[in-house]
Amino acid sequence: MARRNKASIVLLVLLLGRPAVAAAQVFPERDWLAASPESQGMSSKALAAAADYAQKHGGLSGCVVRHGYLIHEWGDPRKLADIKSATKGSIGATLLGLAVDDGLLKLDDLAQKHYPKIGTEEPEDRTKGWLERITVRHLATMTAGFDDGRPPLLVYEPGKKGIYSNDTSNMLAELLTLKFGEDLRDVFRRRVMDSIGAPASEWAWRENAFRPKSIDDVKSREFASGITITHRTLARIGYLYLRDGEWNGRRILSKEFIREATRPTDLPSFVPYYAFYWGSNAKGTYADMPKDAYWALGLGDSFVVVCPSLDVVAVRLGVGSNKSRLPGDDDDTNWGKRVEGFFKIVAQAAGDPYPQSPVIKGVTWAPKAEIVRQAKGSDNWPMTWGDDDRLYTAYGDGNGFDPKVPEKLSLGLAWLEGSPRDFSGTNLRSPTAEQKGDGKAGKKASGMLMVEGVLHVWVRNAGNSQLAWSGDHGKTWTWSDWKFTTSFGCPTFLNFGRDYAGARDEYVYVYSPDSNSAYEAADRTVLARVPKRRIRDRDAYEFFCQLDGRGEPVWTKDIGQRGAVFAYKGRCYRSTVTYHAALRRYLLVQVRADIDGRPADPRFEGGFGIYDAPEPWGPWTTAFFTEKWDVGPGETAGFPTKWMSSDGATAHLVFSGDDCFSVRRVQFAIDRTSVNAK
Repeated sequence: MARRNKASIVLLVLLLGRPAVAAAQVFPERDWLAASPESQGMSSKALAAAADYAQKHGGLSGCVVRHGYLIHEWGDPRKLADIKSATKGSIGATLLGLAVDDGLLKLDDLAQKHYPKIGTEEPEDRTKGWLERITVRHLATMTAGFDDGRPPLLVYEPGKKGIYSNDTSNMLAELLTLKFGEDLRDVFRRRVMDSIGAPASEWAWRENAFRPKSIDDVKSREFASGITITHRTLARIGYLYLRDGEWNGRRILSKEFIREATRPTDLPSFVPYYAFYWGSNAKGTYADMPKDAYWALGLGDSFVVVCPSLDVVAVRLGVGSNKSRLPGDDDDTNWGKRVEGFFKIVAQAAGDPYPQSPVIKGVTWAPKAEIVRQAKGSDNWPMTWGDDDRLYTAYGDGNGFDPKVPEKLSLGLAWLEGSPRDFSGTNLRSPTAEQKGDGKAGKKASGMLMVEGVLHVWVRNAGNSQLAWSGDHGKTWTWSDWKFTTSFGCPTFLNFGRDYAGARDEYVYVYSPDSNSAYEAADRTVLARVPKRRIRDRDAYEFFCQLDGRGEPVWTKDIGQRGAVFAYKGRCYRSTVTYHAALRRYLLVQVRADIDGRPADPRFEGGFGIYDAPEPWGPWTTAFFTEKWDVGPGETAGFPTKWMSSDGATAHLVFSGDDCFSVRRVQFAIDRTSVNAK
């Protein structure tokens, strides 16, 4: 691991006391800052398994970086490796991006405009009428039509078919040399490597081996190969991409170019996952990798993988020949399968994708014997604090509180009075709300909210979800004449205080797994908002898209443009969100539907996470996480705001474990300095 100098230690101490957005902006200085895997939400054991896998198949060295910290590495960190074709994505695409950002060219410019002699080495290529149709984009995506000869032949019309062609990338290198008017090594050193603090001793670009050593009297380079580099320095390049082209507040490469360069081309490339010399899983080609992962790969399986959803960069260096090739490639073109075999182990190490909360430093649960359980045989339990000081809730697939209702209901209503240790539940009968039908066959409540005396409920299993409301405290209900039919299969309301007191603004916020079903875990959670007096109006809803450069939310009316407000591959399941006024934090409780990758019935076993954030859209940090709780957490769990102490230290989790209305006290260890700093 990297040794921290005195300045680095001071920086680390400062960062650990700041919110996640600051932690996400950690950058290496002379060395990477080192941290334990567990401190960054990953498993040491699993990362050791990834390193063992890499070395078992001839790997020289490598590392894993998360949240800006070097958390695991193997091999000699100062040894340079020949990364072969990984040069294309890590160096070649980056130089192309610099040229685009500088306005020297456009991606759809004709290549001959910038390089008149391109592809003219073979006389027969000059007669086909195709050279003048090749664009810069064709060169960057291997769709220019050249074969892999040296020099290559133009065997297909540009844009009609993809062929892996090393000299196609070398031609782009020559074109860029002409545009910059200097050695690309010097451009890359000055514009990128010096800016990201890459030591000169940790990378080199060899002389050309296959193409002329100069063009128009300017030193020329090859993109097809040529870079030798250490894993730590290759990780810096990957981290520049992970941070969308910005390094410690300085813009080096545009975010727009990075996004285009790392997503599969729409052109008919030789493999469906190819981008601008990067492989990309955006089409979900590889089930065991997150969809946003992308990689630059070279012979012998030297590669850098960038995964924004995990906030991870992983590097594996080979020996530059098939001696270090990983298993998994059955047809010699499925290179991404070999990357997947390694990176899935890294992804499995991410037991939780978010760093430790700067506010909630510890969680202590009351003993199991103190759990209060009522309404045996019923589950669900979304809750809201009413204007009459009652807690309103709903149950599913049961008969409610004692005395139980005579028929089993898919959606039944109830209200509660009293303290979390001594409460009474009363079933609230309403013919206009109650539903029947087991499991997926019956409509069920997924979120409840009272605003200005009006009770609202989101109902799932309604293809996808439907809204209902009551102005008489749940006795009679009106149902919306519209539904969410895209995503929002299990929506829940963000709850504030009594009758929505203490809300941050005039909006109501709605979260859901990004799925059409409440029975499937998604890769991400999505968020909508609506003015609190227009909750019934579908046209008034906006959807969270992304955060802008200032960290402010961007909203869209187009549900198709929704973005992730929370991401956790395959584990975004049913959740609740409440505002903890004393801590000034939003608490998201996310139940898991699996244990160590196998399906589980969370009513009786399973885990969950408690995540907190300063705003409804994040940045999220982890207050508590467990793969397997000491009791079943139920399929839904959350913190009713009424049962939170005024000092913030005590709260009560309501969960559907053991098929009951279950309540368990929790004590938070709080960093008061962080709370008071807000």
